[in-house]
Amino acid sequence: MKILFYGTKNYDEQFFEKLLPEFPDIKIKFIEANIHEETASLANGYEAICAFVNADLGAPVIEELHQQGVKLILMRCAGYNNVDLKTAHKYGIKVLRVPGYSPEAVAEHAMALALTANRHTHKAYIKCRENNFTLSGLMGVNLYKKTAGIIGTGKIGQAMARICKGFGMRVIAYDLFPNKNLDFLEYVSLDELLATSDLISLHCPLTDETKHIINEKTIAQMKDGVILVNTSRGGLIKTEDLISGIRDHKFFAVGLDVYEEESDYVFEDLSESIMQTSLIQRLLSFPNVTMTSHQGFFTEEALTNIAETTMENAQAYINGDELKNEVLS
Repeated sequence: MKILFYGTKNYDEQFFEKLLPEFPDIKIKFIEANIHEETASLANGYEAICAFVNADLGAPVIEELHQQGVKLILMRCAGYNNVDLKTAHKYGIKVLRVPGYSPEAVAEHAMALALTANRHTHKAYIKCRENNFTLSGLMGVNLYKKTAGIIGTGKIGQAMARICKGFGMRVIAYDLFPNKNLDFLEYVSLDELLATSDLISLHCPLTDETKHIINEKTIAQMKDGVILVNTSRGGLIKTEDLISGIRDHKFFAVGLDVYEEESDYVFEDLSESIMQTSLIQRLLSFPNVTMTSHQGFFTEEALTNIAETTMENAQAYINGDELKNEVLS
């Protein structure tokens, strides 16, 4: 099977190329260009393509992939909200994903964001480099004995809950499908979580039900001085409402690894570009906001797991085996 990998960087190639001797039935070509309507035709001659979380796999793109003879879409990530599954299924195109690669990697980054935003370590680092050792603007709050609210208790949410528990926090959670086997957290309603949490961390998928779950109404329900962290999907937060909340001093700190505009910018060097919209710049202008570029997954262990599972998914398709990681709806 020939697979065209879209939107790859050097680190992608390094982890996948290591595995090629174990999968002699698979041939790979890496290209830096991401997939969208203009680049979908590059898949001509390939039975499968592989894409990442920032790919455009809407209906027009999948229509073109079908015209090029593509039968398999491999997502080297857990999320698939950017894939038009209805169109893929219409043409019999299988969609496989990596459901879990390293929950701890993302959860640890979520806590790193919470700590950085809370204790202003990003600002302290810059001040010290400029020989400024004053403490002005650096005061934080203790997390010990505070309440952590976890929205979404899949593997990543559970890992974050354990970290918060280790910090001596009370951990409460909200999930549409509570896991009764988790004894290190307490399930509550979303309203109660919003009203009582000192730290809120988002770990749910982006669906019609969860889009803009953080909005003007839910922000108003939060405690004053709350810390908000998002390492899941940018669309979970209505950014304009978040900005209004920050301006109204609702948040003590905000840590974001994902944001609504990121699809056009993520993983790209735009340091010499003029941004066409201002949301990211407005967020970065606030002293209590910390932002990173969708790097929660970016550890050696996670990238190894992503490569292994993606290749195993492709091999299962070739062999006609059960596709345990297929996205059906």
